[in-house]
Amino acid sequence: MTTATTAPRHGQAFRALFTPKIVTVLREGYGLRHLRADAVAGLTVAIVALPLSMAIAIASGATPAQGLHTAIVGGFLVSLLSGSRFQIGGPAGAFIVLVAATVAQHGMEGLILATFLSGLMLALAGFLRLGSFVRFIPYPVTVGFTAGIAVIILASQLAEIFGLTLAHEPGELVEKLAALWEARATVTPAALWVALGTGAVIVGLRVLRPRWPGMLVAVVLASVVVALAGLPVATIGTRYGGIPALLPAPRLPDLSPASIIAVLPAALSFTMLGAIESLLSAVVADGMTGRRHRSNCELVGQGVANIGSALFGGFCVTGTIARTATNVRAGAHGPVAGMLHALFLLAFMLVAAPLAAFIPLAALAAVLAVVAWNMVEKSAIAVLLRSGAGEAAVLSATFLLTVFRSLTEGIVTGVALGALLFINRMAQATAIREDRTAPGRDLPDSVDPRPPYAEDAADPRVAIYRIEGALFFGASASIGSVLDRISDRHRVLIVDLSAVPYLDATGASMIEGLARKAARRGVALWITGAGRDSLRALLAHGLRRPRVRYASTIGSARALMAAGADRDAGAPATTGGQGQD
Repeated sequence: MTTATTAPRHGQAFRALFTPKIVTVLREGYGLRHLRADAVAGLTVAIVALPLSMAIAIASGATPAQGLHTAIVGGFLVSLLSGSRFQIGGPAGAFIVLVAATVAQHGMEGLILATFLSGLMLALAGFLRLGSFVRFIPYPVTVGFTAGIAVIILASQLAEIFGLTLAHEPGELVEKLAALWEARATVTPAALWVALGTGAVIVGLRVLRPRWPGMLVAVVLASVVVALAGLPVATIGTRYGGIPALLPAPRLPDLSPASIIAVLPAALSFTMLGAIESLLSAVVADGMTGRRHRSNCELVGQGVANIGSALFGGFCVTGTIARTATNVRAGAHGPVAGMLHALFLLAFMLVAAPLAAFIPLAALAAVLAVVAWNMVEKSAIAVLLRSGAGEAAVLSATFLLTVFRSLTEGIVTGVALGALLFINRMAQATAIREDRTAPGRDLPDSVDPRPPYAEDAADPRVAIYRIEGALFFGASASIGSVLDRISDRHRVLIVDLSAVPYLDATGASMIEGLARKAARRGVALWITGAGRDSLRALLAHGLRRPRVRYASTIGSARALMAAGADRDAGAPATTGGQGQD
């Protein structure tokens, strides 16, 4: 009967974790009013996503058509299978660095294969329920790598903004800036003016008409000016020949073992960044709406979306914070808004594909420059720099390594530094103090002048120590050094663990070593207040009678000693049950 009742419970828990939010929304009841709200929100997001998708694709070394295919296929699947009600998926600026490096090293086929493998990894991570661990990434790390990505995105657009002619644009920032400086004689004034004008329109509309789609309006105006004035500025048409009006037929990438091994590092980087970016976006949506997303379901949805994007020749898909926030502010009711956003993009591509050829690349570069500026969390950086040397070090290391080395090194190093900082602070928070009642000490009226262990505390042969905080590997050495200084005159040592919420193997090993030293000196060791998990760890390290005695409180230990003690200075009894009393 136990098996029969347990299986349905596991099945129910699995369904609760991995049911897409669209199922939840439809179960609640979905009417015409909800569809109208989602349609308005979806159209609003599509207008924002249209220029962004093409701009991100171009900056990543892909074609503008691939950016639209990614937003359409990936965006639709993200919303259909997402664990968040309001998540909008598509190409993201955070991936520009990784995607461009993958294209340069493995070509477009390598990028598509890496995206496909990343989708499989994301789905597997979701089914393994690893989504909850992403929240442990320190805040300074996310702020640092986001700022680093913003710097790299801006640097990648300088050639288009200034209309420079480069035989080869290096990927590394220092080499890139040197190459741009060497090409300064090829500046195209028209491209610079188009970029500045586009940026000015975006910023101006954000101030004067915040509800208008500033990026789309600015790109359309720039295209009209360039076309009517015949300015010598590169456009999507002159560089890429325009964009196709239809989605390509789906096909599998090359899945040969050699190809998979070659792009596996890139796929792992896509997976790590995709999980971080998408779950951060879901958290932002939760904060704006008061809802709660399902992190593991979100990873599965992101995985399927990346697989789908790769099948249609697209690249990395992730939850996008800016577009998701736009979706929420536009009044979306649920995932249908994101699905409609993808369908609206498809309609734009079918109807207006020929017009995309007139879009100047300098205008799209200006769009990304504004995006890069908005990515930098200026206020958060200022707060973290004021918060202390630890947070500033994590932020700075992540930022500098992201800019000058790689995004993966920045994140890994930042997380490692954050973990060390946490361990150090936890170790400092763990303290040990000796409980003793000094004769003649003045105490407030509210304090009992004779605590339960006052007699033992006044007895020089009994040492009582209380440990407060987690007794883990970071704190065990300092705690152990204090306990090692037990005087030879002591015949009983009581170690109180009632204020220890967590005891790991290192802490248990330290107490086991203490028990051996106590036995050599003829000192009786009592452990009081150990919780269930702590007691299990201690017993696993062989801390059983007669090496150690257990009691629930210091007062209980005193009573047990008094009841069964030998007459030898409070030595513990040799009889009685082991375990908490």
